Amino acid sequence: MTDQIQRVETFASLHKKGDPVILYNIWDAGSAGAVRDAGAKALATGSAPVAMAQGFADGQNIPMEVALDNAGRIVGAVDLPVSLDFEGGYAESPMGIIANAQAALQTGVVGFNFEDQIVGSKDLYDIETQAARVAALREGCDVAGIPAFINARTDIFLKAAPETHDTAMLDDAMARAEAYADAGASGFFAPGLKDEGMIAKLCDSTDLPVNIIALPGTPDTATLASLGVARISYGPVPYRHMLAWLQEQAKLALQQGS
Repeated sequence: MTDQIQRVETFASLHKKGDPVILYNIWDAGSAGAVRDAGAKALATGSAPVAMAQGFADGQNIPMEVALDNAGRIVGAVDLPVSLDFEGGYAESPMGIIANAQAALQTGVVGFNFEDQIVGSKDLYDIETQAARVAALREGCDVAGIPAFINARTDIFLKAAPETHDTAMLDDAMARAEAYADAGASGFFAPGLKDEGMIAKLCDSTDLPVNIIALPGTPDTATLASLGVARISYGPVPYRHMLAWLQEQAKLALQQGS
């Protein structure tokens, strides 16, 4: 447990506004080793690639036990902090989240991505409900004795086309950041947000380190750093690139064979 707590502290210290930690998301022990060998300071799973690599669709379709077994193998294979994309915590109720957090921390992970969309729907939990869920996740970590890094995610921007992002959405995101911080979140994740002005305002509005995902059309690393971003992740992008390369190479091999 002492080693796990030290990894948590190391992981948290990497989140610096203006000097973001880069998390090139992985999905199994093999990809974790490859990204480690590339020079990563920490690792993070992505829910979509983890699920798809095991033959499941994203959205908590991979059984929690399978996801946690995979996380445990990753932690055992590398000497870096590993954060787990825990989607919606595999539970709706606070009591279920508390129990699942304790089970997840037994794998040795240092933190969680925890989202506010209602899994299986297009809707988000309201702020009060999701804040209570974040608080439950924090309580589960406290019971386990691990001060895990909770990266509270909002899907406000991911569920809307970038050209429709407006100040009302930004105001909602900032309110959620404040509520989630009060509930015990360690960071705030706004996937899908690409507008430089909005990113800067979000970073300025909260003491939480802000995470932006490097999807196509997102500002580059240097620009995100200048806006105050503290964490840049890549989500399913690495897996999709790998899969496209694998398919292309397989096509070439099969064409040569025929």
